[in-house]
Amino acid sequence: MTRHWGIRARVMLAAVLPVLVLAVVLTVYSTRSRLSDLDDALSARGRAVARQLAAASEYAVFSGNRDALQQITGAVLSEDDIAGISIVNNAGEILARSGILDGQLPPLPAGPVSAPMRLVKGPTLRLIEPIRPSRLELDDGFAAITPGVAAQLGEEPMGSVVVEISLRRLQRQRDDLLWTTAGSALLVMIGSILLATRLSRGVSVPIREVAETVARIGQGQLHERVPVLGGGSLATLAEGVNEMAERLAGAHDELVRKVEEATSEMRARKDEAERANLAKSRFLAAASHDLRQPMHALGLFVSELAQHTHAPESRRLVQRIAASAEAMDNLLDSLLDISKLDAGVLQPNPRPFALQPVIERIAAEQRPAAEERELRLKARPTSYWTYTDPVLFERIITNLVSNAIRYTASGSILIACRKRGDKVRVEVRDSGVGIPKESQDIIFQEFIQLDNAERARVKGLGLGLAIVRRLAALLGHALKLNSAPGRGSVFAIEMQSAAPEHEPELSAHARAPGDLKGLHVALVDDDPLARAGMESLLRSWGCRMMSAESPDVLLKMMTLSTSPLDLMISDFRLHGEHHGIDVIHAARGKLGPGLPAILISGDTGTETLRLAQQAGIPLLHKPVRPARLRALIHRLIGNN
Repeated sequence: MTRHWGIRARVMLAAVLPVLVLAVVLTVYSTRSRLSDLDDALSARGRAVARQLAAASEYAVFSGNRDALQQITGAVLSEDDIAGISIVNNAGEILARSGILDGQLPPLPAGPVSAPMRLVKGPTLRLIEPIRPSRLELDDGFAAITPGVAAQLGEEPMGSVVVEISLRRLQRQRDDLLWTTAGSALLVMIGSILLATRLSRGVSVPIREVAETVARIGQGQLHERVPVLGGGSLATLAEGVNEMAERLAGAHDELVRKVEEATSEMRARKDEAERANLAKSRFLAAASHDLRQPMHALGLFVSELAQHTHAPESRRLVQRIAASAEAMDNLLDSLLDISKLDAGVLQPNPRPFALQPVIERIAAEQRPAAEERELRLKARPTSYWTYTDPVLFERIITNLVSNAIRYTASGSILIACRKRGDKVRVEVRDSGVGIPKESQDIIFQEFIQLDNAERARVKGLGLGLAIVRRLAALLGHALKLNSAPGRGSVFAIEMQSAAPEHEPELSAHARAPGDLKGLHVALVDDDPLARAGMESLLRSWGCRMMSAESPDVLLKMMTLSTSPLDLMISDFRLHGEHHGIDVIHAARGKLGPGLPAILISGDTGTETLRLAQQAGIPLLHKPVRPARLRALIHRLIGNN
C-alpha cells in the first residue's frame, strides 16, 4: 500500500511512527510501574497497621478486655482508607469491631490463623494478621523443667486481626494517573505530528518544485528553473535539474537551428527537383510527341506495306520491320499506361460480359508469339460471366499471358477459369522457370526483371506486372501468385461473377467484322507524314477519304461535299488556337451530334485524356496500332 504514497506521506510516516511507538512503550511501562507502586504502598501500609494492631491487642485478647480492644480498633479506624476492623479469638468470636466490613468478602475466620492473609474483592482489600503471644525468656527453674510448655505458650496464635481497606481512593489515583498518561501521550503525538509535518514540508516542497519544474521542462518549457530551497542533497538536486535544463535548452536551440538549416536546404533541393521534374516532364512530353509522330506514321506505312504482295526476301524484311515497330509500340504503350495509372485519370467502366470471347481473342492474339517459341497456348472453354471493365480486364490477362510466354522456355501455357462462391477466378498457368518466394513481391514493381541483368530487349521493360497490379487495384480485384523455382507459376485474378445476359443480335445491315469498304472518313492532321500514312492505310481498307492539314480547310471540304460523312478522325494538337475536340464539335455542329469521331494524340499527359473523357470522344495514343484502330472504327460505325 505504501508504494503508492507520495514523498510527504513517507516522511510523515518515518517521523511519526518511531515517536509514537516509543511514546506508547514508555507510557505503558511508566503507567504499569506507577500503578504497581500505588498497589504495593497501600498493601504495605495495610500490613503495617494490621501488625501494629495485632501487637497492641495481644494483652487485651489474653486478658479478655473487650473495652480496651474496642478503643484500640476505634483509634485505628481514623486512619485513611481504613473501612473496618475486627478482632476475633481462636474460636471465631468477635472481640471488637469498628467500621463496616464488606459483606461480599468471605466470613471471618472461625479458627486460628497461622499466617497473614490477603483478600481483594471489588473495591475492598482485606488483610488478616494472626495475634501471636510475645515470647518471654524467664530465668527460673521451670524453664528447664518444662521446656515444651513454654514453647507452646509462646507460639500458638491467640486470635486474628481483620483489617479492611477501601480501594476507592486508589482507583481514583489510578484513573488520574491514566488520564494524565493519556494526555501526555496525546501531547507527544500531536507534537510529533507537527514536527513531522514541518520536516516533511521541508523535504517534500523542494522535491515537488523539482518534479513540477521537470514536468514543465518535459512539456517543452525549457526556460523553467527550479528555485534552490534547503541545502545538502536538495540543493544539489535543484542545481542539477537547472543545469540539465540549461543543456537541454542549448541542445534544443542547436537542434532547431540545424532543423531550420536542413529544412531550408531540403526546400531548396525540393524546388530544384520540382524544376528538374517539370523540365523533365516538358522534355518527355515534347520528346514523346515528336517520337510518336514518326512512329505513328511508320506503323501505318508498315501495316499498309504488309498488305501488298512481295517477294519472299522482301516479305521477310517487312515482317522484321513490323516486329521492330510493334516492339517500340509495346514499350511506348507500357510507359503510357503507367503514367495514366499513376496520374489517377483512368476511370473504369465496369459491365457484365462473357469471359469466353475475351479469352479466345487474347489466345488468338498471343498464339503466334507462343508458337514462335515452340510453346503450346491453350484457353479452356468457359461459360462464366463477370462484372468488371472488359478493356482493362483484357489488358491484365494479355500482360499475364505475354509475361508467361516471355519467361517459359518449353512446355505450355493455359488460360483457365473456375468458380469460387460468388467470385470468378481467371488463372494463367505456365511451365516456366518459376519465381522464388522472396522475389514474388518485387516482381510487381516497375522495371524489375528477374534473370535479365543484361536488360535484353526481348524481355521488355519490366512494366507488364506493374501494370497488372495497378489495374487490379484500380478494379478492386484480388491478384494472387503461386510459384516455385522449376515448377512454373500460376497468376490468378478474382472478380465478381455476373448472371448471363442476352447479347443483341447483329442487324441485317450491320457490317461484317473488319469490313470498312465504302466508309466515308474525314481526317485532319497537321503532320504531313502522319496524315499521309493514315490516309493511305484507310484507303487500303476500302475507305473513301477527305483529309486536310487544318480545321478550316476540312470544314470547307465538308460543306462542299455531297456525300454523307460516316466518321471523323482528328489529331488533338493542331496549329492555331483550336485542338481536335473543338474541330469534332464544329463538325458535329454542321452534320449532327451523332457523327462518330476518334481523337488521336501523341501527348501522354493527363490533361488530354481528361478533356477527351469529358467530351465522350474515344482517344488513341500515337503510335496507333492499325488493328486497334480498325476495331474501334468498326465498333463506332456498328453502333450507328
